[in-house]
Amino acid sequence: MVISYDKLWKLLIDKKMNKTDLKDQAGLTFNILARLGKRQPVNLESLYKICKCLNCNIGDIVEFEFE
Repeated sequence: MVISYDKLWKLLIDKKMNKTDLKDQAGLTFNILARLGKRQPVNLESLYKICKCLNCNIGDIVEFEFE
């Protein structure tokens, strides 16, 4: 199983935000952004902060790809 955050990156583009904007507005750390960029799992609290910041649901930002 691979975790894809491609929907998150597309949503950021649609909202004219960059990763630094997301980090600052959602209260994330650089480590969380790095894990997202490497398609690694992050904790649910971080995903909640992202969803709250972007006013979306978890399915709008993360997707599981089964091999």
